[in-house]
Amino acid sequence: MRATVRLCGGMRFVGQADSGHAVVMDTVTASGGGDSAVRPNELLLIGLAGCTGMDVISILRKKRQPVTGLEVIVTAELAEKPPKRLSGFHVEYRVRGAGVDPAAVRRAIELSESLYCSVGTTLREPATIASSFTIVPEDAPEAPSGGPAASTSSG
Repeated sequence: MRATVRLCGGMRFVGQADSGHAVVMDTVTASGGGDSAVRPNELLLIGLAGCTGMDVISILRKKRQPVTGLEVIVTAELAEKPPKRLSGFHVEYRVRGAGVDPAAVRRAIELSESLYCSVGTTLREPATIASSFTIVPEDAPEAPSGGPAASTSSG
């Protein structure tokens, strides 16, 4: 699994994943951005909400629950000082439908949190992060995403 982001000007980036789908990111004007798109930390919250939401609705449908809507709201505290880490995530599920069994909803959430949601698991049990870099000469042809260019060093 891989994602690539490219600077488009100012602090605006376009990210693209293996699926080929793209998302635009930006930041506030006070940080040099144009405040024109979602921020990276917001994408993390959206990713968690989407991951667990897909699990929960899938499980409830398999249990033949009469769910007509699902909204997942994720909140987190943002530290004021760098690295402005997110902490204390809270996930609220709003399940719509007449005759939905609360025990089925509770179990679907349990299964998502304990077994299926890879984003939630990553936030609870962080993975290691390694890094490297490549310096590309200004006159070098544009390489495909993630492709080799000039010199590389690990850091």
